[in-house]
Amino acid sequence: MQLGMIGLGRMGANMVRRLMRDGHACVVQDVSADAVAGLAKEGATGSSSIEDFVKKLSTPRTVCLMVPAAIVDSIIDKLLPHLDRDDVIIDGGNSHYHDDIARAKRLQPKGIHYVDMGTSGGVWGLERGYCLMIGGEADVVKRLDPIFKTLAPGRGDIPQTPGREKLGGTAESGYLHCGPSGAGHFVKMVHNGIEYGLMAAYAEGLNILKHANAGKAQQAHDAETTPLRNPEHYQYDLDLADIAEVWRRGSVITSWLLDLTAQALASDPQLEGFGGRVSDSGEGRWTLDAANDVGVPALVLSAALFERFASRGQALFQDKVLSAMRLGFGGHQEKK
Repeated sequence: MQLGMIGLGRMGANMVRRLMRDGHACVVQDVSADAVAGLAKEGATGSSSIEDFVKKLSTPRTVCLMVPAAIVDSIIDKLLPHLDRDDVIIDGGNSHYHDDIARAKRLQPKGIHYVDMGTSGGVWGLERGYCLMIGGEADVVKRLDPIFKTLAPGRGDIPQTPGREKLGGTAESGYLHCGPSGAGHFVKMVHNGIEYGLMAAYAEGLNILKHANAGKAQQAHDAETTPLRNPEHYQYDLDLADIAEVWRRGSVITSWLLDLTAQALASDPQLEGFGGRVSDSGEGRWTLDAANDVGVPALVLSAALFERFASRGQALFQDKVLSAMRLGFGGHQEKK
């Protein structure tokens, strides 16, 4: 098939490469002319503007957007004057599913189809493939199946889940039509909320292991320090790189996230190349919004999200408030 890709960043460019490697034709556009020229050298058809981009696509056109969620609507506005009935816009970024519902409704009178494609795979997707969670009209999603099939990982060597022998479908290949407009990004939103929780669990556990030698440190004895009652219980200098590695081998907490953690610790055991500021792109917040709306507890996911806020200094003022109260009621001076 032919597909037009707008947004040639970390994921968009590799998605184009994966599609071309499987025989699909790609027309590309990006704010960076160098990014366009680079993929043109690899076999894609470059374009100099949105208008030029659309002209180089055969009808019915399929346009995929791999751009930040904040600019999706502005890109759609630029595309609309040049699109025709039965063309398809795919949003493969991390848009809020409410926006997907609104966009599909806005485009429907014009006969233009909108597909939300939650995409997981990151910078490794070129080789590993992308897990795709798709929302939109069933017949349109079916039409685009060759695109999704190429982008997805495929069955690979993962054993079939017991009980799925008679279920069929595309989930085993790494892509799924989840439902109508917004369903794809809704599933991806919760996926990312879970991701926050998994990452936080690994990070907290490894931090406990890192401080398992606390009993060897000189103990302070003052009113502002909780004493370590049994320092003999914390005398371990543990090799976190080796621990992460051994956990990868047959443990019940094996995962790709653990693989990446072990890789990071092997090359930088103290993680000195990182400052510890953890960003969030919105999906964790939106997952908690949904949990609140439907009355479902999400204790782990909320704690993981708030920890990210704290990592960026957002807890500093409240910590100062706590310190001020301790000084007020007990004369407790901050320790330097």
